[in-house]
Amino acid sequence: MNIKRRDVFTKMLAVAGTTLAGLPVLAPLVFSILALITRGRFLFDYLMPAELFPLVLLGGGLLLWASLRVHSQGKRIGWSLGVTTAALVIMQELAVITGLASGEHEAEGWRFTLVLSFLVLFWLALIALSINGIWLLCRIFKSPRPPAEQSPPVQN
Repeated sequence: MNIKRRDVFTKMLAVAGTTLAGLPVLAPLVFSILALITRGRFLFDYLMPAELFPLVLLGGGLLLWASLRVHSQGKRIGWSLGVTTAALVIMQELAVITGLASGEHEAEGWRFTLVLSFLVLFWLALIALSINGIWLLCRIFKSPRPPAEQSPPVQN
């Protein structure tokens, strides 16, 4: 990793990117817990991360930029951002093609299972993007080790 690139700007990119990419994962969980406390029912909105995709895209872009600056985690962040984007686009197109989006077919059977499988892939890739962001933060904020001092050889 390029130690010279551990400047404040790179750290800000990584923190903002990880926060924006992780927010769509945490938001449904937090709101579900709040609903459980206030209403006594556990209500989980599994589509919320897809609705918050602009945050994911912005956060993933910032993470990718930070990873390129420090030459670390770039491929992992790029792949997870790419899979997240592709899974969302494919899921939406399949919903339109199969008639689920228009209401032509009920949300059941093989059509629903097919669309839902890409939502699961989207969730997994989004979680991977968030984890990669945390790993990048750990690498950036890790204090550099001082060079080992040369000690004289021990004589017997």
